Amino acid sequence: MLLGENEIGHLALGAAVFGGGGGGDPHIGEIMARLAVRRYGPVELVDLESLDDGELIVPCAMVGAPTVMVEKFPAGDEGGRIIAAIEKAMGRKAAALTSAELGGLNGVLPIAWAAHAGIPVVDCDLMARAFPELQMTTASLAGIPISPVAVTDERTNTIVFETIDSPWAETLVRSTVGAFGGSASMGIYPMTVAQARIGAISGSLSRAIEVGRVMSEVSADPVDALCEQLDGYRLISGKVVDVERRSDGGFARGSAVVDGTGRDTGRLVRFEFQNENLAALEDGKVVASVPDIITAVDVHTGHPITTENLRYGQRVSVMAMPCDPFWRSPEALAIVGPRVFGYEFDYETVESIHG
Repeated sequence: MLLGENEIGHLALGAAVFGGGGGGDPHIGEIMARLAVRRYGPVELVDLESLDDGELIVPCAMVGAPTVMVEKFPAGDEGGRIIAAIEKAMGRKAAALTSAELGGLNGVLPIAWAAHAGIPVVDCDLMARAFPELQMTTASLAGIPISPVAVTDERTNTIVFETIDSPWAETLVRSTVGAFGGSASMGIYPMTVAQARIGAISGSLSRAIEVGRVMSEVSADPVDALCEQLDGYRLISGKVVDVERRSDGGFARGSAVVDGTGRDTGRLVRFEFQNENLAALEDGKVVASVPDIITAVDVHTGHPITTENLRYGQRVSVMAMPCDPFWRSPEALAIVGPRVFGYEFDYETVESIHG
């Protein structure tokens, strides 16, 4: 598949749905990717089976607080520096890029960088959604080293880390991002195609493109269409009546409250986030939580709303959908379950809560 402007638009929509409020503003990534393919031509989206086992893939993304990213844009050439730094550290050429997470800006940005570099993008990622910390990946659980990690900013400052494990990389990269002003770009978990077969979730980008295509064509309620397509559940429709948000330690943390309207009149649902939406509660009862995906959608435009763009007065529908089955194992829940984020409850699937 060739990724031109139409596909980029669909990917931006779909990635924002799977991002669960995180991954950065998809509009920024969409603009950068559209400009790149206009200048350099469409980018080839390839599957893992079409590449040789020994070829090198570099997952990449922006890192930091999404609240900072809406004002501190990437320069556009960060991908080239990431690739050069990884290639120098590993002594070999990169064959392709992919997204480190399927969320918002980060779901689309690798397209722009791949267009600049003249290499393809692989149809996979390391989350099939977005998570806030670097160790929260399929690659980490598969035992694939996170290093070398290349971090760069729009001023061309570039640092390469060799760390003993992914939690240490999270600590060091997060500190560097603070020094860089709250956001940066990075390449992490550089891996061979053979490693990606066990350490990445295949087909996630093409799935997001298809979701975005359906959303762009639907004439009825987009949340109903999404729930039908993704086996999701509408949690509430209403008005955002409270938003508490702060940039803290390289994350956007906070919560929002939706006051139900129409058939949901009289209900209040609060959802809490750390870059991504982590939990939704009604009258103190959990109605959805990580690792399942919680997404707020603007009822007028049908577009997902990232956590940094939540505003008082917005009319939204909040939906929850099942995560990739990978995240429901005990090993995965040990790094992405509710208790990891400080909640005093265990994970319950969205299907069992609402089924």
